[in-house]
Amino acid sequence: MRKGWTTALTLSACALIAGVGASAAAATAPVQLGAGYILDDAGVMDSSGAAEAQERLEQLYADTGVDLYAVFVDEFTDPADSESWANTVAEQNGLGPSQYLLAVAVDSRQYYLSADSAGPLAEDQVVRIEADIRPDLSAEDYSGAVIAAADSMSAALGDDAGAPGAAPGGGSGFGTVLILAVVLGGIALVAWLFIRRRRAKAAPAPGGPGQAPVEQVPTEELRRRAASALVETDDAIKTSEQELGFARAQFGDEATAAFVEALAAARTDLDEAFSLQQKLDDGEPDTEEQVRAWNSRIVELCERANTRLDERAAEFDELRKLEQNAPEALARVQEARQRAAATVEPARERLAGLTEQYAPEALVTVADNPDQAADRLEFAAAELAEAQQALGGGDGGEAAVSIRAAEDAVAQAEQLSAAVDTLAVDLALAEKNATALIAELEQDVAAANALPDADGRLAAAVTAARQQIDTARGQLTGAKRPLAALQGLEAVDDQIDALIRAVRDEQSQAQRARQLLAQVMTQAHAQVRAAEDFITARRGAVGAEARTRLAEAGASLVRARQLEASDPQQALAQAQRAEQLAAQAIQSAQNDVGAFGGMGGGGMSGGGSGGMLGAVFGGIVLNSVLGGGRSSGGMGGLGGLGGLAGGMGGFGSTGGGRSRGRISPGSFGGGGTRGRRGGGRF
Repeated sequence: MRKGWTTALTLSACALIAGVGASAAAATAPVQLGAGYILDDAGVMDSSGAAEAQERLEQLYADTGVDLYAVFVDEFTDPADSESWANTVAEQNGLGPSQYLLAVAVDSRQYYLSADSAGPLAEDQVVRIEADIRPDLSAEDYSGAVIAAADSMSAALGDDAGAPGAAPGGGSGFGTVLILAVVLGGIALVAWLFIRRRRAKAAPAPGGPGQAPVEQVPTEELRRRAASALVETDDAIKTSEQELGFARAQFGDEATAAFVEALAAARTDLDEAFSLQQKLDDGEPDTEEQVRAWNSRIVELCERANTRLDERAAEFDELRKLEQNAPEALARVQEARQRAAATVEPARERLAGLTEQYAPEALVTVADNPDQAADRLEFAAAELAEAQQALGGGDGGEAAVSIRAAEDAVAQAEQLSAAVDTLAVDLALAEKNATALIAELEQDVAAANALPDADGRLAAAVTAARQQIDTARGQLTGAKRPLAALQGLEAVDDQIDALIRAVRDEQSQAQRARQLLAQVMTQAHAQVRAAEDFITARRGAVGAEARTRLAEAGASLVRARQLEASDPQQALAQAQRAEQLAAQAIQSAQNDVGAFGGMGGGGMSGGGSGGMLGAVFGGIVLNSVLGGGRSSGGMGGLGGLGGLAGGMGGFGSTGGGRSRGRISPGSFGGGGTRGRRGGGRF
């Protein structure tokens, strides 16, 4: 299918390019593949070497049904890193799962083998192929590198014949017509390459791999890009925080200080990004210029946060090196899983007791926590069994992947169980505070009745306060809803206080704010904590809006603490804002979970999935499942969820992304650390 004319035309074109293309090295944007398997844009192969490489790749396809394309350029650009460049070429040329692309930049001495995760080669086989071709690349034997890749690929696919078959014939039967066609075709190809290269040089730099710069992006696309960046970066930071916790427990604070610093800086960038998103989401209208400026800044901050983490990712992996101490790590995680398993039934019993006291809506953030914790532990058990099997087979790398996933799942199980006790304490405290606030409101009502009320505003506030007091008392009896009662009481308390403050002196106002501030601060802290627990353990389903509300709630709570001593009134306003935003975060997160393909709640448990659905729900394997296209990693928003229910059968691939291998958990680092780290320099 790929012989005869194709081979002759490719070889003729290569010879012509070698003859006329002795120009200075040029950076090359992602290219369009030609009719053959070899595109020598750098002019590094002679005609005989190109012929031999082409024949070997044709034989590879005949023997295995797998295609391998090879592209040689001077330097990679738009994007400049080898992985993104190779994956972009594969995507733009429509390569399928059984089609691989070897990209080599001869001047910058970079290379990368782009592979679809759904293809016939496993990730370790792809890595082995890359290792097999490096000696030939280092020796600048580029046709030899292509042949070595084909031989290694044949061996990996079970075809050990390796050697190419007979050279394609038919060259002498075409005579003058064939020669003329080859020459004309070669001239046309050279002209096309010349025009394409000039266009590539003139093209503007993109805003990211395969993306236009933000100033050329429509506003709605810029909004989507910013929201996607927020979700991806928030997930990267949450995963990095958890991984850092494991490392600190294992190696101590001194050994992990640099990672703590990098994570803190990334968190600062993300907090600023969330603050900008909150400004975009509030009720105040924004100009087109503000919308574009703030969304562009969000993208910039998220990219910087990911870069901060990525710069330390390799060093962090070197520190942990789970594959080197896999037996010890396996034993440690097995013990941790046993401890976590012992907390599930007590949490279930505690939840049952809370159910007898409180209304369902008061317990919504922990209603399925024991089931979710059991799900995570089931997933951890399956991963630990795989790790044990891998160690028995001498595969420490595979064991490390399973241990890392189990470690993350166990930590989430512990968090889910602990959240039940935490909410129990918070509900009891809210009930106590609501009772105290009722007493204070009654005093406010009495005080308001004693004040002059020329326009009747105080009388209306008193009526509203009495109605809310009656409602709150009902919410504190039977199936209690103390958080709702407290929120309603605080609302009317704000109203009546605003009126009473008009007739009180400044000292009295500050004193009143201090009295109320402690209660509101406690409640705000409880609400923020409940939102954080709910979102973190279900981050696989939660989008940017809920995360933004939670981040801004935390920032308001910090500001409240800072102002507590110097300006209690402003501190009170910030604490109340934090409480309201946390409540909005919970509501938005619940909506996201409910929209998660019908898989929220108890439906995530069981089903013979080995806990995998729960792991996805908790974001443990989020980067692999939600990745779309051929990027090296990252979430890309929640758009990848559409095919989740129908495409998770074996949990073995993402269904078309060019990231490699099995579903695996996240590690320390930004969104860019979530793909395979392959290729390199030669």
